[in-house]
Amino acid sequence: MSKVLWKSGTFLYPLPAVLVSCGSMENSNIMTVAWTGILNTKPAMVYISVKPGRYSYNLIKESGEFVINLTNKQLVYATDWCGVKSGREFNKFEDMKLTKEKANFVSCPMIKESPVSVECKVVEVKEFDSHHMFIAEVLGINADEQYIDKKGAFDISKCGLIAYSNGSYCEVGKKVAKFGFSVEKKNKSKNKQNKSN
Repeated sequence: MSKVLWKSGTFLYPLPAVLVSCGSMENSNIMTVAWTGILNTKPAMVYISVKPGRYSYNLIKESGEFVINLTNKQLVYATDWCGVKSGREFNKFEDMKLTKEKANFVSCPMIKESPVSVECKVVEVKEFDSHHMFIAEVLGINADEQYIDKKGAFDISKCGLIAYSNGSYCEVGKKVAKFGFSVEKKNKSKNKQNKSN
């Protein structure tokens, strides 16, 4: 099997499909973003890339805040709809029957129906030709209690998160291996037991 050379472009899939809420509790908007990711660990830093023409762009630029709300199968319709409709013409919270939830550190609302809401404070804006990258510090992560076990551990694999890949939304969840499995040491006591049987 050989590879065919394509022209350069933004062909990096899958991508997280998230709902970004911004503005204030009174004057808010939601936009769908797939160009988002992690930049740093300490302090925790993330980014979203937004076209300057988007309605949410100025809301974020003025407030310097936004919330990244992770999405799941239950939110796939709202995720798509909020990506093709403009906040200039629609009240996305009302139209999608989504609930505004007060955040702990930022003035913009979180989306209650989201399994995880990440509160972000913009620290820098990098301007590129088509998109501007809002680099932000993570101030707080809010996880739905139904995904937290009795020991207080959060199991994100139970959220049924979705990703965007080449024009389609896909549910994430089929585990093929765990991190570090390639260098993991074999359990010696298990091997000894197997040999004695």
